[in-house]
Amino acid sequence: MWSDLLAALALLMVIEGLLPFINPAGLRRTLLEVAQLPDSVLRGVGLASLVLGALLLWWVRG
Repeated sequence: MWSDLLAALALLMVIEGLLPFINPAGLRRTLLEVAQLPDSVLRGVGLASLVLGALLLWWVRG
């Protein structure tokens, strides 16, 4: 179980590092735009991501 958790964390770090490595200026612009969004939109995006991620994990690990 711990090896699965560490593998998932490592994959998350790889994926999270791709955009700033490939296009740092684009990431900066996107973050500035996201910072202007209302809290309700950010919460909605966070909830959607959480639910979709949980469903995907359930489907894959089934």
